[in-house]
Amino acid sequence: MRKILYRKSVLMSIQWFPGHMNKAKKEIKDLVSNIDIVVELLDARAPFSSCNPLLQNIIKYKKKIRLLNKADLADNEITKRWIEFFQKDANAIALTGNKDDLKQKKQLIQLCQSLSPNRNSFEKPLRVMITGIPNVGKSTLINKLIGKKSAKTGDVPAVTRSNQCLVLTDSFLVYDTPGMMWQKIKYDKIGYNLAICNSIGRNACDDEILAVYLLGYLKTYYCDLLLERYKLNVDVSNLVEGELLHLIGKKRGCILSGGLIDIQKTSEIIIQDFRAGRIGRVSLETPELWEAWMEESRLAEELLAEQSEDDEASR
Repeated sequence: MRKILYRKSVLMSIQWFPGHMNKAKKEIKDLVSNIDIVVELLDARAPFSSCNPLLQNIIKYKKKIRLLNKADLADNEITKRWIEFFQKDANAIALTGNKDDLKQKKQLIQLCQSLSPNRNSFEKPLRVMITGIPNVGKSTLINKLIGKKSAKTGDVPAVTRSNQCLVLTDSFLVYDTPGMMWQKIKYDKIGYNLAICNSIGRNACDDEILAVYLLGYLKTYYCDLLLERYKLNVDVSNLVEGELLHLIGKKRGCILSGGLIDIQKTSEIIIQDFRAGRIGRVSLETPELWEAWMEESRLAEELLAEQSEDDEASR
């Protein structure tokens, strides 16, 4: 059972691109030509995974503000490194986002105005598009900017289904757009990270697999936080992820009749603890990790191509 749990987490591939996103993609493409500034929200816990290439192709020639949202849940030092990483894009500005930061509304408005100073009148209003992956906080940000609940919000992906134009002032228009997912998730780790951050529909992934993957990451990079959260007094380095999942289930009293561990309930607890920040400030990726993961994927693709050629030649 332990080996099955671990192998299952490694082999699973997550893909999620609901039908309404094709319509959303077309609407965003039609809208973007009339937009002055794009505010792209990324999840600070997984900035590269949430930097959707489908969106990048649509907005690549626009002035951009990349807002690493939910920064209060992410590792502060790693977030700083991601800000430096995104600042290398000459056509973009990167900054951290926090829904509880009362100064951010004013800062973001002034930054948009400074990037397009000629769009400042009723005849020529500044047009700002808010975009990003599902459930990254777009509608919450818009409601903060507008000062009232103008955009739908929810703790599930894909709440907004179509573009909405909202008026901040007569000279400042804000466009809310539906969350756009990767049309094809190329690297498995992207799917895991987005699902753990609650940006992928629940029917596209398995809680047990996500929890096992998350535990493996925490054991490697945030072991102290993991031990503290679940009051573990064992050497977790000697445990495979499936064993660790069972141990946490026992600690949390997730026990079924017959003394079996309720794996589903335990998995849900671990994932929700991460999303709520109860484990601590955790980032799921760093710029350096992503370079290593992409190189690993490239080598795997080359090996697969070589094997296919060998198979073809042997026929």
